[in-house]
Parts: sequence; structure tokens; C-alpha cells
Amino acid sequence: MESPKRTPLYKIHMTLGAKMVPFGGYEMPVSYPSGIAAEHRAVRERVGVFDVSHMGEFEVSGPDRNAFVQRATCNDVGALRPGQAQYSAILTDQGTFVDDCLVYRFEDRVMLVVNAANIAQDWDHIVAQKRGANVRLRDISDQTGLLAVQGPAAETLLAPLTTVGVAMIPYYHFAQGKVAGVECFISRTGYTGEDGFELYARAADTETLWHALVGAGRAGPCGLGARDTLRLEAGYPLYGSDIDAGVTPYEAGLGWIVKLDKGADFTGLAALKRQKLDGVKRRLVGFKLVEPKVVARHGYGVYLDGTQVDVVRSGTVTPTVNCAIGMTYLPVAHAKPGAGFAIDVRGKRAAAEVVALPFVPRRTKK
Repeated sequence: MESPKRTPLYKIHMTLGAKMVPFGGYEMPVSYPSGIAAEHRAVRERVGVFDVSHMGEFEVSGPDRNAFVQRATCNDVGALRPGQAQYSAILTDQGTFVDDCLVYRFEDRVMLVVNAANIAQDWDHIVAQKRGANVRLRDISDQTGLLAVQGPAAETLLAPLTTVGVAMIPYYHFAQGKVAGVECFISRTGYTGEDGFELYARAADTETLWHALVGAGRAGPCGLGARDTLRLEAGYPLYGSDIDAGVTPYEAGLGWIVKLDKGADFTGLAALKRQKLDGVKRRLVGFKLVEPKVVARHGYGVYLDGTQVDVVRSGTVTPTVNCAIGMTYLPVAHAKPGAGFAIDVRGKRAAAEVVALPFVPRRTKK
């Protein structure tokens, strides 16, 4: 095992008394002394800042960049204008997930943002598809820092630190400019279900940015624990739990990111056309436990009429919903709100029921 990598803010996390855990090949803060519930509430009510510099970034430049990314991802890059981003996925030939990703379209290049744990496999997968394309691929993950500023007060916090009109950036758009003197891409995106921004900067400048945003009277620091409870409430899938190499976008309720007729023969196209024709056999659903004081965690068996049909993909108690919730795959006939099933919680069968996603209404900018 290689020793875990560290983000540019590692020393700051240690100074703040963060509880550090290995995650995606990095040592990352899971929570700070205020605790996960307080960090979660700060984002739902005010604003919090996450160090997400562990995420991977690939830059695609050259004359064939847009056509190449069209082939390598399932959403339609052609629908993007420069300054726009989209949620997409890198797929296998079987139409299952290699990873989910964000695609940013610039005037002269495209940037893919991928999950930390998948950087190496994503890179190999994309490089293998280069064939004769006139593109230059660069893995800029280590040179790039990333902060997520999330919550209803995110815009208010950011606006005085930059000359960029952040109020004017629509959802899934981005602008380039300086924040606290640091050159950034300011993207109105996030993984919490709240309004907010993601700030991409040079790794060396990340610390300056952090100090401008985090502190008394500004934003509190938030770790991976709150990131997980927030994204689960918002019904956003996590790679490695809710989506993986055994799951297609149609099964995961992400059919909207698959553009079968975009005019590009993207990896997984034939398999997804077939699945769309045949119909999916199972669907990702949200659930809540009916019994009090029982929590269903990742990996617990999921049963219908005594037969195991899946495992709990994501599962925990979250602060806003304030009960045990999670996600799993159920046969299509059972994937409807109100449908009951059972979860094996440490040897006992606990009753659960399907609920509509998201668990908490999303308040992202329209």
C-alpha cells in the first residue's frame, strides 16, 4: 500500500483538530471538533467550506477535444457553451460506471473532474480511447486545489472577495477571475443540495483561499462526514456505493445524463440502447427505516419476501431528516414510494419502506 497523499491544506486541518481518515488514497478530514451534525447544519442554514482538493482533474486540449470528450462520456458536450459545465459519466462497454464526472467546457479546452479513488483507472480508460484523436491529455490533479463553498449564504460570503459578479453565475455555469487575489474558476455547482460554489485554484494558492473564506464570522470548515450526510439527503449518488461498475445510469435514475442520439458513438452506447429497449430490471431507491433506533449501514443485506435482492448502498442517520435513511436497488415493481422490504441489521430483519428522492428538497440555483 502506498502511503496516503495529502491535500495542500493538510497542515491546516491538523491545526484545526480535524479527525483525519484515509479516503480515495488521501488523508482527509472526516470532521472538525464541532462535529458532523453541526457542520451539516451550518451548510443547510448558513455556509460551510469543504477541502475537496483530493478530486481529480484532467485537461483535454487540441482541435479534437470536444469530439474526443463526446466519445469518452455519455452526456452531450455539444450542448455546452464555453463557461458551462455538466454532470456526466465515463462508462464501460457494458454501459456501467467507470466513474461519474463533471465536464467543464472552456474556449480552448475541456476539463473533466473525477473521483479521487478513481483517478488512475479513469486516466487509463480515457487514454486508451485516444486512438487517432488530435488531443493533448494532461492529468492536472496534483497541481489543482478545490474548495466547495456551500450553503444559502455562500454567495454573500464570496461576493465581497471578488470582482466577478458571482450573483450572475447561473447553476452549472462557471466564470474565471480572482477570489481574495487568487486566480480561480468559480463554478456554481456542489454536492450538498444547497446553493454554492466550487473554486478551482492552483494547489499552491489553496491556503490563501481557505483563510479568506474560513474563520470567525465567515464559514466553518466541514469534513467528509457532513459531505456524506448532505449528499445523501439530496439524493446524490456516491461512486463506490450507489453507483459502480455493476450499475448503469438507467438503473441509477440517471438516464437524463445519457444522450443516445447525440451523434457520437460513445463507450457503452450499444449496451444502453439495448437496456433502454428492454427496460431496466431494478432501480435505485431511497428508503427510511420504519423501526426506531435502528440504522441500516452500507453492505447490510436487503430482502424481499425472504430473498436477498441487494445490499444497502448508502445508509446512516442524517441531521436534517433526523431518521435512518439510505439507498438500495430494488426490482422495478417494488421501486415505488410506500413499498415495504426488510434489511438485515446485525442478524435481525428490520422493516423499511421506499421514499421518494431527494429526502430533503434541493435548494440549488435554478
